[in-house]
Amino acid sequence: MSYGNGAKTALLGVAPAELAAHGAVSEPVVKAMALGALERSGADIAVAVSGIAGPDGGTPGKPVGTVWFAWAWRHGHAVHVQVRLKFFKGDREAVRRKTVANALRGVLEL
Repeated sequence: MSYGNGAKTALLGVAPAELAAHGAVSEPVVKAMALGALERSGADIAVAVSGIAGPDGGTPGKPVGTVWFAWAWRHGHAVHVQVRLKFFKGDREAVRRKTVANALRGVLEL
């Protein structure tokens, strides 16, 4: 788990410039997180999630319930990545539960 930006950089190799330019809750950052997790773990599949579960932290451009997902996987020597944006309604617990379900559903769809 890499909750903070420092952990995203140290553990997953996300470039600080990406975080500064786009914020943690963004397509480029979640994609970099998934690819970094795949590369650094040696796993065949990696899932990355970055979102705003609330109750605070939302902005007009990124409201509470905004969640970016990325799935990275190996197929032979090729590496693939898929990124999706979702907007979930509900309180913090509901957003978190929907996020987990969507992340796992994405793995099953690979």
